[in-house]
Amino acid sequence: MNRDSLLYLRYKSQLAKSPLFRDIPESVLEQMLDRFRLISWRKGVTIESQVLANRFHFILEGRVKLERIEATTGNWVTLFLLGPGDGFDVISLLDGKPHDVTPVAVDDVRMLGAPTETVREWINRYPEFNRNFLPYLGERMRDMEDLVTDLGLKDTLTRLAHLILRHTAPDPLPDKEVYPVRLIHDLTNESLAHMIGSTRQAVNRHLQALRKKGILDKHPRHLIVRELEALKKQADRYLNTHPRNDT
Repeated sequence: MNRDSLLYLRYKSQLAKSPLFRDIPESVLEQMLDRFRLISWRKGVTIESQVLANRFHFILEGRVKLERIEATTGNWVTLFLLGPGDGFDVISLLDGKPHDVTPVAVDDVRMLGAPTETVREWINRYPEFNRNFLPYLGERMRDMEDLVTDLGLKDTLTRLAHLILRHTAPDPLPDKEVYPVRLIHDLTNESLAHMIGSTRQAVNRHLQALRKKGILDKHPRHLIVRELEALKKQADRYLNTHPRNDT
C-alpha cells in the first residue's frame, strides 16, 4: 500500500485511535500497516472458521458477529458482536488452534488482515502493542464472563436489559434526553435473542414491555434508551428475586 495515498493515511489514523494500536510509535505503526492487507466482506456473508486460525482481522467499517453453531440441532448463540476498532480472532491468535466459531458480516465490512504469525511476532517484539493487547484480551474475557453469568443466573428480561445497557452510551445526545445504543441498535429481535440465549418471541414481548414502561423509545426498529436509571434497575434483577418463567 502506498504510504502517500489517502487510504493509507486514513487506515493509519484508524489504527492509531483503536484500543489495540493506540500510543504505538508512528514508525512502528507504519511497519505494521505494511503487513496488513485490505479485506472486504459483503453483508450476510458467512466465513469458514479455519480463516480465523490463519489471519487476524482488524475492523475498519461495519460489524461482525462470532457465532457458535450446534451442528445436530442448528441452534446457535452469538458470542461476540464486534465493530470498528475491534480485532478477531483473539483465541486463535493465542493458541494457534482452530476456533469453532463462525464469523458473519452484519453489514458490508471492511477490514485489515494480517497473518496470525505476524501478529504474534508483534506481541513479542513491540512492548507497546503487548500493553494494549492484554487489556483488550481482558475485556473480551469479561464479555464472555458476563454472557455466562447472564445465561446461568438471570431471567430473560434481565438478560435483555443487561445486553442493551452494555451497549448504551453513558451520556445523552446533545439537546435530547435520550441515550443512543451502539452496535445492537438496529438488530432484529431474532439476532438479539441469539445474544442472550432466548427466542425471538420472548425478546419481542420484553421489548414491548420496556417500551410500555417508557424505558425505551417507542420506535420498533431502532433501540434508543429514554430512562437510563430505570434500565439499570431492570438489568440488576436476579433470578433469586424474580424466578424465570420463560426462555
